[in-house]
Amino acid sequence: MGGPGALMAVLWALGAAGAAALRIGAFNVQSFGDSKASDPDCSRVISQILAGYDIALVQEVRDPDLSAVSTLMEQINSVSKHEYSFVSSEPLGRDQYKEMYLFVYRKDTVSVMDTYQYPDPEDAFSREPFVVKFSAPRSGEAGPAPPCPAPGPQPPSHAALPTAARELVLIPLHAAPHQAVAEIDALYDVYLDVIDKWGADDMLFLGDFNADCSYVRAQDWAGISLRSSEVFKWLIPDSADTTVGNSDCAYDRIVVSGAHLRKSLKPQSAAVHDFQEEFGLDQAQALAISDHFPVEVTLKSH
Repeated sequence: MGGPGALMAVLWALGAAGAAALRIGAFNVQSFGDSKASDPDCSRVISQILAGYDIALVQEVRDPDLSAVSTLMEQINSVSKHEYSFVSSEPLGRDQYKEMYLFVYRKDTVSVMDTYQYPDPEDAFSREPFVVKFSAPRSGEAGPAPPCPAPGPQPPSHAALPTAARELVLIPLHAAPHQAVAEIDALYDVYLDVIDKWGADDMLFLGDFNADCSYVRAQDWAGISLRSSEVFKWLIPDSADTTVGNSDCAYDRIVVSGAHLRKSLKPQSAAVHDFQEEFGLDQAQALAISDHFPVEVTLKSH
């Protein structure tokens, strides 16, 4: 996966990097574990993609001993001149198949304030959300100086600017396909639980909701509270294609709530990141990385 890939790794985020304050993405990396982390072609693209975000949710992480995550973090920090860290859930799932929610974040632009595992009293979720509260410090409150740049191509630098929302809560969901309608609807209960627990309503729901095609049909939306309530703004449209290959489905979504957070959204920044095009990959190369594209949004400065 050489050739234009190295250049594209530098260029893919330039469009939003100039005025961006905080760039957030969600990426279902499809069975991410030791084999994918140790594959140089796959890991190089994955680490370059994640190094373009201030916060990235990674899904389908199958790595209970965190060995693949440790390798991934080394790779991200080797391609970025900024230092990244992570926070992850425990392995989640109703049966032997389990996945973890992984948040990778840039340490000089955000910090983790608190986390909790949603208790899921109704057993609504196959993988109940692992809720994380982030703080985005104002300019001048950044953390320690980043390490010296690694040799080779660098992802674009984001300036550590103040964001309109100083604190924001990220709520991930990788929905079970055939329970997608019920699981997306149950995110409203998570919304209420976060307000009760933290008194915060600036929330970003994100992940692979399986929210299209045969799993969520047009007639299903009216019964989904997260969609029917005007409290929530859906940023990735039903017409989007978040899948690699020949399918055309808007499975991956970002949904926002809270007046401050909604005001801080950079207009037209919500997008699907087509890494196949950006890195100049053929379909087989792209599918070796994932069958999903990341989705993303940018929060602007004051």
